[in-house]
Amino acid sequence: MPLSMNREVFITAAVTGSGGTQDRSPHVPRSPKQIAESAIAAAKAGAAVVHCHVRDPETGAPSRDLALYRELTDRVRDSDTDVVLNLTAGMGGDIVFGDTENPFPVNAAATDMIGATERVAHVAECLPEICTLDCGTMNFAEADYVMTNTPGMLRAMGQMMTDLGVKAEIEAFDTGHLWFAKQLVAEGILEPNALVQLCMGVPWGAPNDLNTFMAMVNAVPDEWTFSAFSLGRDQMAYAAAAVLAGGNVRVGLEDNLWLDKGVLAENWQLVERANTVVSNMGARVIGPEEVREKLGLTKRAPVAK
Repeated sequence: MPLSMNREVFITAAVTGSGGTQDRSPHVPRSPKQIAESAIAAAKAGAAVVHCHVRDPETGAPSRDLALYRELTDRVRDSDTDVVLNLTAGMGGDIVFGDTENPFPVNAAATDMIGATERVAHVAECLPEICTLDCGTMNFAEADYVMTNTPGMLRAMGQMMTDLGVKAEIEAFDTGHLWFAKQLVAEGILEPNALVQLCMGVPWGAPNDLNTFMAMVNAVPDEWTFSAFSLGRDQMAYAAAAVLAGGNVRVGLEDNLWLDKGVLAENWQLVERANTVVSNMGARVIGPEEVREKLGLTKRAPVAK
């Protein structure tokens, strides 16, 4: 497939993930206030979309607390800075098994498995324009941890997102995830103009070499919109690669903590640099209203308390 560079690019800022990055950089936001402020600064630097998890404000540990999501959403929505809000729905699918000789019982303290309705409860209340749908099960870096998303769970969650009028951002960590996402569209669970994030270099999903990346790109239907990212020092290289391959860009502290060697980044700095990369390639960085028009999104207030 010949390359077809994207000339109208949106940048997503993934401002804080669910991993242990808060212990490696003071710039990773923890509280809803800090996450919202970081998201707003990223939007001012050129991010049209902000992708947000929430954390325990005291410990920085990943959280599913609905009140934290609501505070974050209210702070972003009440800001004078417009931005498309993308909330994770990836929490609640974590199994940590016992050791290799005794996998059962699972590690109850580390395992976090809940039902589909609870996994999207914050989406139903906060009504972001976008929420994520991790479109498969995967061995995820650690020895005994499995990110678990069964076909039945994905069908249920995907239908809930569609019924809520919230666009699912398919998180594809490998080619099989794209295969199943196409099935969700074929079944009418997700809309035909799907949105997908190609997640490269996440152990043990798709490696971030360009051959694998282009295999992922070539598996994305023409009527879909895609973004892509990779981790660490490859983040900016993939900003360029994604645009060249016809896609959009994701950067942020969820995926990379560094601006330069030995220099810890803030989210707005990573967005600013990505903005420069995209602009220097001859593409135009588009804003949140253009993204809403492109993807058919509607900005709404959260459900009244």
